[in-house]
Amino acid sequence: MANSDLRSVRAWPFEEAAKLADRLAATGKSAALLETGYGPSGLPHIGTFGEVARTTWVRRAFAAMTGLPTRLLAFSDDMDGLRKVPDNVPNKEMLARHLGQPLTRIPDPFGTHQSFGHHNNARLRAFLDAFGFEYEFASSTEYYASGRFDAALRRMLEVHDAVRDVILPTLGPERRATYSPFLPIHPRSGVVMQVPVEETRPEAGTIVWTDPDSGERFETPVTGGACKAQWKADWALRWYALGVDYEMSGKDLIDSVKLSSAICRILGAEPPISFTYELFLDEAGQKISKSKGNGLTIEQWLDYGPPESLSVFMYASPGSAKRLHKGVIPRAVDDWIGHVEKLRAAPDPANPAWHVHGGAPPAENLPPISYATLLNLAGIANTDEPARLWAFIRKYVPDAAPEHEPMLDRLVHNACAYWRDWVAPARHFRPPTAEEAEAMRELARLLRERRPEFEALPPGPTREAAIQDAVYDAGRRPPFAVVNPKTGAMGVGRAWFQALYEVLLGKSEGPRFGGTIAVMGIDEACAMIEGALVRENAPA
Repeated sequence: MANSDLRSVRAWPFEEAAKLADRLAATGKSAALLETGYGPSGLPHIGTFGEVARTTWVRRAFAAMTGLPTRLLAFSDDMDGLRKVPDNVPNKEMLARHLGQPLTRIPDPFGTHQSFGHHNNARLRAFLDAFGFEYEFASSTEYYASGRFDAALRRMLEVHDAVRDVILPTLGPERRATYSPFLPIHPRSGVVMQVPVEETRPEAGTIVWTDPDSGERFETPVTGGACKAQWKADWALRWYALGVDYEMSGKDLIDSVKLSSAICRILGAEPPISFTYELFLDEAGQKISKSKGNGLTIEQWLDYGPPESLSVFMYASPGSAKRLHKGVIPRAVDDWIGHVEKLRAAPDPANPAWHVHGGAPPAENLPPISYATLLNLAGIANTDEPARLWAFIRKYVPDAAPEHEPMLDRLVHNACAYWRDWVAPARHFRPPTAEEAEAMRELARLLRERRPEFEALPPGPTREAAIQDAVYDAGRRPPFAVVNPKTGAMGVGRAWFQALYEVLLGKSEGPRFGGTIAVMGIDEACAMIEGALVRENAPA
């Protein structure tokens, strides 16, 4: 059912959906076709998922706003010639012998599929299927070979010179002299040929070109998969042939969008609504590359966090560049939990969880413990065994069990893997200073003294806040105390909490310490503090 009031929702998918609705109203179409593109010259990565996820959220917003049917086409450019061998695949020498050939004609270096293109397509589809995306997969090779693009290719042949005129100003002198929107496939070697087109014959539907090595002259049909279009012309061809209404792309393709849009108009169609998203960066601030394999892989994120956390990370501020590395996962997990809590309280379509979960929150119980706290517990227990973490959790929530709390159990396994692979190897405990040791002794004393007060409170935020107050009280002393210049109230500076984490957990930051103490228990917390104070080189 359409809901035009959703146009006023302050969330980027609805803003994009409104543009798409206006396009359909202007064109008279009764259904929208949204598209995503994938270049399978390298293995699928998280950025590929991000494009499909974000387009899906626009699609859902459009459907909710207008009630009109939609399709999402996940298009693979698998007829492209392989230009270089990726860094993160086996059998590189074999691949090097097939440079220039379409990806679907190159043997699979993994030995599991018909070709390298088929292998990477399968990886992409398996991942998208695992996330439950609704989409139609499209192969460039199949579309060219089956004739789906034949009419559009003939049209491009008719306007060949006008298409060249769009691209030529963007090329250097040497490339400008030989450019054509058509790339013939060599009838014997199967290589995608980068050669001058000597003659176009629109009536026959063919182009004429010469093999630079043998000198042999060929007349090749532009139809039936005997030719493919060059990149920018190929994108425009697809929009024109299929009637694409919406497609987003990365910041690095801004100029390509402009050129392809101009070509699409020359062919005789209005280009789709476009949306430019910022690129993902790795931990060092470098652009993530399929061929380099830098940044997180899809599989790594799912080892350390649930898929919904990845979706929440992708949702936020798509127009801003974000670093995508292991360090962002804990925050993304807890952000997801927080958004779901808010969605259960109020069905707000501006909430990221509304988009991630298709308008309704999941039915499972939400974890009573944050992911960041689970990582702390893994460090306290010095274990990557889920059973050990569950032993702590039951002290806090006595009736909790994996079979009754499947969402929490998923997070326990994720946290154990994250702690094992990333936190444990980087831990570095230091001895406390004399001032820190005195404050920590006071914290242990306050925890024991106020234990009856804590245990009288129900498990949850109220108990955690009371314990956090004890943490604050222990730190209200030099050199940690700070005075609020406006109110004159004495508070606690960041140095106190940093000391707790560095001395007790071997890292420099983490969640509110009161929550960790509430879950692990007062006795265990006091034992941890006192054990750190007798560590070698600790002050007496």
